[in-house]
Amino acid sequence: MYERMLPHLIALEEAAAEVSGVSMSVRGRLKVNLDPVCYRTVLGSRLDSFMDLHPELKIEFIARDSLGDLVSEGFDVALRFGKPKDSTLVARKVLDTAIMTLAAPSYLVQRGRPSRPEDLENSDHRCLEFRDPAGGKPFPWEFHQGRKRVVITTRGRLTVNDPSALLDACLAGSGIAQMLSIGAEHLIAKGLLVNLFPDWADERYPLYVFYPSREHIPAKTKVFLDFIDGLKE
Repeated sequence: MYERMLPHLIALEEAAAEVSGVSMSVRGRLKVNLDPVCYRTVLGSRLDSFMDLHPELKIEFIARDSLGDLVSEGFDVALRFGKPKDSTLVARKVLDTAIMTLAAPSYLVQRGRPSRPEDLENSDHRCLEFRDPAGGKPFPWEFHQGRKRVVITTRGRLTVNDPSALLDACLAGSGIAQMLSIGAEHLIAKGLLVNLFPDWADERYPLYVFYPSREHIPAKTKVFLDFIDGLKE
């Protein structure tokens, strides 16, 4: 019932705002279901400029491993990496980012640099595993080069479910990790991480924004969606 009534409630709210002459005002609280990877890799410092533009808007980011029930939990919008499942929600792709295989220079000094993806199956190398929240198991290690696809079996001893922990372990030289290029490119440029297989970086991982309805979108949600669209640039 709540899901069916929500668009009508929003329409009534906007009609009242228009009559009172404040329809262009962006105010209130925006509750965002956030993929744990998003804040550091996608939003970052850009968010400050957005909030300066809308001083009456309060944003609440809640990091979740899964999308959950956006409507019943009171979320206005969600940002999630990965392909969306069937849902009544509106799902719009924001961007695609490459998957890179990275290691710290200190790791390479200690254990050597692998020359091809298959070398990672060797016990001489330590691979850092990242747990897939949907399946509960570590993500498989894939390598894409055009239409060619290679899947290898790693023997990682350290598995994490937090992207910051994965990054910290990789930077510390604890092992090799697969991460999104959107959050690692500046570290590669600074020489803190090394892209091990630049010729095998054709795998893409999408970022989607979700919201309840195409009609009667509140002003606070509209401006945030515009902000998210600007991340493509």
